[in-house]
Amino acid sequence: MMEFTIDDLQKMMKLGEITAKELTELFLERIEQIDKNGPKLNAIIEINPDVLDIAENLDKERKKKGPRSSLHGIPVLLKDNIDTADKMMTTAGSLALDGHIALQDAFIVQKLRDAGAIILGKTNLSEWANFRSTRSSSGWSSRGGQTKNPYILDRSPCGSSSGSAVAVAADFCTVAIGTETDGSVICPAHVNGIVGIKPTMGLVSRTGIIPIAHSQDIAGPIARTVRDAALLLNVMAGVDPEDPVTSNSKDRIPSDYTVYLDPNGLRGARIGVARNYFGFNDLVDKVMEKAIEIMKDLGAVIIDPVTVENVKELREPEYTVLLYELKHDMNKYLTERGLDIPHKSLKDLIDYNEKHKEQIMPYFGQEHFIRAEEKGPLTDGEYQTALEQCKKIAAEEGIDTTIHEHHLDAIIAPSGGPAWPVDPANGDHFGGGSSSAAAVAGYPNITVPAGYIFDLPVGISFFTSAFQEPKLLKYAYAYEQATKIHNPPKFLKSFYID
Repeated sequence: MMEFTIDDLQKMMKLGEITAKELTELFLERIEQIDKNGPKLNAIIEINPDVLDIAENLDKERKKKGPRSSLHGIPVLLKDNIDTADKMMTTAGSLALDGHIALQDAFIVQKLRDAGAIILGKTNLSEWANFRSTRSSSGWSSRGGQTKNPYILDRSPCGSSSGSAVAVAADFCTVAIGTETDGSVICPAHVNGIVGIKPTMGLVSRTGIIPIAHSQDIAGPIARTVRDAALLLNVMAGVDPEDPVTSNSKDRIPSDYTVYLDPNGLRGARIGVARNYFGFNDLVDKVMEKAIEIMKDLGAVIIDPVTVENVKELREPEYTVLLYELKHDMNKYLTERGLDIPHKSLKDLIDYNEKHKEQIMPYFGQEHFIRAEEKGPLTDGEYQTALEQCKKIAAEEGIDTTIHEHHLDAIIAPSGGPAWPVDPANGDHFGGGSSSAAAVAGYPNITVPAGYIFDLPVGISFFTSAFQEPKLLKYAYAYEQATKIHNPPKFLKSFYID
């Protein structure tokens, strides 16, 4: 494979140079060669057994009627917490849900099918979207094992959308879908040298996604280019009658996000540099300083420094909200969409994990699960207070205040540090990040490649207020086109200092 874009593939299919079936076969061969037999990245947890028949039928339809959309015949991989009503399981990476076949597609999956996309398979993830233990290893699940970073194999792929990001970086697909509660699209996209979009809460349906917390959970595109991510967002965005929060996006979704992709898009844009997210790694800071200079050269008005206030104060109330909502939302999913699942509550999952701890908890426990089970209903004052604090700190006193005080169009910050070594003994070693304010506020966030540190990618994040994806796509695209920083991974075994 040669890192073809969606536009490349559509052109090739239009000219008869390749069919969707042939394209799917090429991806399957690459997955078999690299993911299973080569470096063994463990990015793919399951392949759709009907995928070649689906591709062949879409080829026939193209000949008769033409393509349904820009995604017609394009294979897409899904994180394994997204329901598919087919022959594939949906397990959130846990053996506790082994055998679970969803009775109904997630809303976004139905939209993908309607657009003619091919559901190629499911990707591995940090088990339960990385909210089971305080000492987890990103990319590890009891069902899928440890996903590896394709740039340096003993480095973390980050999570929780580990497999989706690795699959795109390793060219197992052109685009994939991840989900984020706080950093689970942004972090794996940035450490795997690709593009990730965490959309505004309400832009993309949550229906049919195994939850952590309804106030922050959302699915997002993962791609190698901003344009491919925008094309995928075109299909994902939409009002879902079963998800009331999506009604907020009515009349706020453009017909085509790609019309905002302007190589001169940063000219005149007021971009704030959130210095409170700097300083955790001097090499990352150097990458960011170079990125700032590039944006100046592209005509951006750089406001430096700005501060997203009180972000450190988010940690405790956000954690409280996640614990309460995990219990409530997981119980709801298991009883309403998991009719074939023997476990009907979070308590059942905890008991199952304990009974099968040798398989499910060989490296880390389930502290988050246990703490969540101890919480009461969402009517509790502790929850209500924490939720109010989260929105006030992240949105009103955080991003909104920063934007209004400095008359900004967007804020930039390092997406995080370079990938750390996988360490099951101690868990993850996050070097830094900037995802929390946008995640808790429910605001959009885009990461694009910014540079490399000893062969390890690092990204830059653009974030702003609600439903401003067109702005962010314009700025991210302009930066991407001016830099073209992405380099394919080399599957290096390790990084040692002799």
